[in-house]
Amino acid sequence: MCSDLVREIASSICDLHETPRIRKLLNDALSQGVPAMKIIEEGIRKGLDCVGKRYENNEYFLSELLYAASVVNDAFELLKPKLRSEDVKRKGAIVLGTVRGDLHDIGKNIFKMLAEASGFEVYDLGVDVAPDVFVQKLKETEAQILGLSALLTTTTSEMKSAVDMLVQEGVRSKVKVILGGNAVTKELAGEIGADAAALDAVEGLNICGEWV
Repeated sequence: MCSDLVREIASSICDLHETPRIRKLLNDALSQGVPAMKIIEEGIRKGLDCVGKRYENNEYFLSELLYAASVVNDAFELLKPKLRSEDVKRKGAIVLGTVRGDLHDIGKNIFKMLAEASGFEVYDLGVDVAPDVFVQKLKETEAQILGLSALLTTTTSEMKSAVDMLVQEGVRSKVKVILGGNAVTKELAGEIGADAAALDAVEGLNICGEWV
């Protein structure tokens, strides 16, 4: 029964059901003793992965993606108190942001929610972030991972600028750099000296998990 509820949460997110229905499923799962992390990993993450695939296949468009992000954000707000009471193993820290010249943040925000739920401490700098701001925050926090997001291909040069500045400041060897966003490819990561590129938030979280 519990597994059925978790699967239903995933399918409801994938099918873009209304927030009240999903909240009811979440409350039902919690009342039956399903751990919040299980709901996130096997319900929310799989639901988001499905939404992402439908978006890639042109079955969903930006409005559907925005709606799914809103639903998931509401779900995380409901689950946060439960996560704090569960023994969620603390992992590393991530400095995160959308690079200078780009104001898109849907994918970044979804990744942030998943990362925080999985035990990472995330320092989200928002959008339109200059390379020196990323570097300064890394120095302040001693975070082990830098997440750079870009949706516009015209702003990928800012990702290279951020990586180059890490080298100039002598901190590149202390930081893993992961790229994300629609403008990103695996090839780009190699070209600009990043450690990895994620094609979706779930893959990004898995990569970061391997690093720590």
